[in-house]
Amino acid sequence: MSGSTDAVDRPALSGRPASELTVEAARSGELGFDDTRVHPETLLHQAEVAERHANPQLAENLRRAAEMTRLDDDEVLALYEALRPHRRTPDELTQLAASLEERGLVRCAALVAEAAAVYARRGLAR
Repeated sequence: MSGSTDAVDRPALSGRPASELTVEAARSGELGFDDTRVHPETLLHQAEVAERHANPQLAENLRRAAEMTRLDDDEVLALYEALRPHRRTPDELTQLAASLEERGLVRCAALVAEAAAVYARRGLAR
């Protein structure tokens, strides 16, 4: 079962090995915020596992999540807020998609661009 042990050896976003991420380390205050955040490589690995198990939608979601690790928390929240129905115009969503693509977040950009089209078609845009 190499799939299950591979993820255990992957580091946190901070680079700290997973073996050092213990309850004791958390209790003693040794862990920082990035020690509790998932590393993009772990998400990409999980995407590969999902794909091998015939779950392409989950794989795509995990790849998009890997891209999102490059955003700070406020940007992630703003992205979620922008994708809520009636929050943005199709043009605003299209501009957001272009901005994400310029930053190399191509999967996130594609999702936002698709949302712009769907929201316009279904009357869900502002």
